[in-house]
Amino acid sequence: MSYQALYRVWRPQVFSDLVGQEFITKTLKNALLTKQTTHAYLFTGPRGTGKTSAAKIFAKAINCRNQKDGEPCNQCETCKAITAGRLNDVIEIDAASNNGVEEIRDIRDKAKYAPTQADYKVYIIDEVHMLSTGAFNALLKTLEEPPANVVFILATTEPHKIPTTIISRTQRFDFRRITPRAILKRMEYILQQKGFTYDEAALKVIAKAAEGGMRDALSILDQVLSFGDNQVTLDNALLVTGSVTRDNLTKYLHQVVAKDTSSALATIHEILEDCKDAKRLIEDLINYCRDLLLYQQAPKLVEESELGMLDEDFKKFAGEVDPEQLYQMIDVLNEQQENMRFTVHEAIYLEVLTVKLSRLQVTKAPVTTQVTSDPATDAKMSQLQKQLNALEQSFKQLQTSGVPAKTPTPPRSNRKATKQNGELKLNLSKIYEVLDQASKQDLMQVRQVWGDLMNMLNVTQRAMMQVAKPVAASSDGVVIGFEYDILCQRALENQELQDVLGNGLSRLLGAAPHLIFIPGNRWPEIRSRYLSEHGDVRQKAPESDEQVSQAPSQPVVPEVVAKAQELFGEQLVEVKND
Repeated sequence: MSYQALYRVWRPQVFSDLVGQEFITKTLKNALLTKQTTHAYLFTGPRGTGKTSAAKIFAKAINCRNQKDGEPCNQCETCKAITAGRLNDVIEIDAASNNGVEEIRDIRDKAKYAPTQADYKVYIIDEVHMLSTGAFNALLKTLEEPPANVVFILATTEPHKIPTTIISRTQRFDFRRITPRAILKRMEYILQQKGFTYDEAALKVIAKAAEGGMRDALSILDQVLSFGDNQVTLDNALLVTGSVTRDNLTKYLHQVVAKDTSSALATIHEILEDCKDAKRLIEDLINYCRDLLLYQQAPKLVEESELGMLDEDFKKFAGEVDPEQLYQMIDVLNEQQENMRFTVHEAIYLEVLTVKLSRLQVTKAPVTTQVTSDPATDAKMSQLQKQLNALEQSFKQLQTSGVPAKTPTPPRSNRKATKQNGELKLNLSKIYEVLDQASKQDLMQVRQVWGDLMNMLNVTQRAMMQVAKPVAASSDGVVIGFEYDILCQRALENQELQDVLGNGLSRLLGAAPHLIFIPGNRWPEIRSRYLSEHGDVRQKAPESDEQVSQAPSQPVVPEVVAKAQELFGEQLVEVKND
């Protein structure tokens, strides 16, 4: 008999031979044991993970008369015929070449007939996502009303291309990528059965290069055996897979991190002269940087995924390289990998990549050093810390001693109480100058930008201004009222705060108004005094009764009230008759 590839010779014949899919095999075996099989299954997953093999094993098990624990016996005529592909009741179809409506209609017509040799007629449709829209519609009708004793097994690597109406009528099983360790054990078992010598490090390289596919791993192993006269060595495995040794990867990245561009370029040329694949090199570099980054956080995880291939140079290098630099290197490698997809000048891209990696700048460490070594910054931070501590102490004092509650008493009583507790000296002339030109429009403009102004302050300044708000404004000045006298006093003493507020308002409003700080509880008194001193409360009497009768029925608004409404808004002015 002619030579057969390893993946064909060692194709799983029972569920227990499927590697890395224990959940799926157990579910299918239990369904067979309890006679709870359904009419349609969907097997999805990457290539080489056992989808078609599982479908054939299931076809044998469901038709096997000597089934044991859900496994086919592989000894009866039915099992042997299915294994050899001779049973007419098990039909395997490649949807990539039979994707038309007519092919699916033919399946639908033939599915109506009972099986001739087996108990169930099984249709295995591989790469089902390649079917056309019309073919899917034709298949849907059969899945909606399945004939008796017919089972459909759909296999695909791209389930997102299958209509949801098809998926909803099947039992879906997602095959996972096989772990490198499971692939390694399977290859060791096969080589031991064949009596071939092998290097364990070579098998680890093959297991990683397979990327989770057992068929790919056995195909690579077949090539290595043919190249090395039935001997599996590390050099042969690296040559066949196009992988780069970890020593060369470590050497190259050491040179890049040290910004030794000339040596790194020489290393790249040496690697290419050894006939290494450029795309494979970039992929190996990405994985190597990923291993370095993860090893700094979870060493055991990397050791498990790398099958114990980590040497002392790798561990030492992982402790030296900056994580921020690894982030940047992975980004650059990913970008260059994307650029190399459609180029024939791979060597040029690798040279450009080397220069980019050598010129990466890690900005995290220099910034930290500069901040900690600047005396001016340290002094400023110390001052801010003192202000914050003083502010916290003031708040605690207010909480323990209590803050006088606002009572709806006349302004005269409030003024008397304030004098008893000690009050700040205010420059009323400055306040009156603002009120002379104040308007509701100016006040609303300041209030609209007040939130943006607060965002310009630092933490300490923002905490102080949280209990303050503008109460009057003109084009030349803003009166700001504080809820607590102590904070108003601190604001008056804090020239830096006043400068920041002034500059902020200048940027937001396009003008630099003069700022006046006052205690909030004194604002009603100041407002009333200003209105009484500057407002004209005299009203002109009507000259005759006729004029009175001809006057409009709307109430006459006193001039002082109109002035107050103009300054502070109608919603803020309340008129009370004594």
